[in-house]
Amino acid sequence: MIELEGVSVVVPGSRHGQPDRTLLGDVSLRLPEHRVCVIGANGSGKSTLLRLLNGMRQPTAGSVRVNGHSTVDEVRAVRAQVGFIFTDPLAQLLMSTPIEDVELSLRSTVRNRRERTRLAQRLLDERNLGHLAHQSIYDLSGGERQLVALTSVLAVEPHVVVADEPTTLLDLRNRMALRRTFAELPQQLVYSTHDMDVAADAQRVVVVDGGRVVADGPPVESIAFYEAAMRVGP
Repeated sequence: MIELEGVSVVVPGSRHGQPDRTLLGDVSLRLPEHRVCVIGANGSGKSTLLRLLNGMRQPTAGSVRVNGHSTVDEVRAVRAQVGFIFTDPLAQLLMSTPIEDVELSLRSTVRNRRERTRLAQRLLDERNLGHLAHQSIYDLSGGERQLVALTSVLAVEPHVVVADEPTTLLDLRNRMALRRTFAELPQQLVYSTHDMDVAADAQRVVVVDGGRVVADGPPVESIAFYEAAMRVGP
């Protein structure tokens, strides 16, 4: 269970008289659903909201808990349970080949190097990426990189997967492939997107605007609210 209670995130103003900037203000959510999507315009606060869920961003006020663990006081326990996928997989793929990156994720749990390599290869095979195991990350397509990043995250068996606009850089084929992969995940998935078809895959859609939750409910209702707001404009 993910719980946010009275959460605000404020960036202090500069010494030159610039005012404080509120990225999120007084957000309270309980997220028990298996698939939750967060939508909103650029700069609305949705990325800040997602980064709170694994402790990458700390709340200025309020609390964030994942399965009872505080993202402030128990950040290591939270990160062991929450895997994070970035918009651009090159921001998180640290090694030069897929198999090396998956092995890196496994290093803390599988001490034997030969066994670690064997397991990494099996995990890549399960995602139909085995034939790319020893290719350069830079020779892969955007969709292949995103699936490698997901494989590395899943290698440590998190309970929750958080994905920040994971389809933004993908073409239609790779976007469809990632949607199928997400649909099959046993983990809870919390993700953001600008693609309303991808948003509609969720069980619940949260709309964020100006750092606040302005709509929250079934996909049809939340997406209709968001699209109407975008037609009206600021």
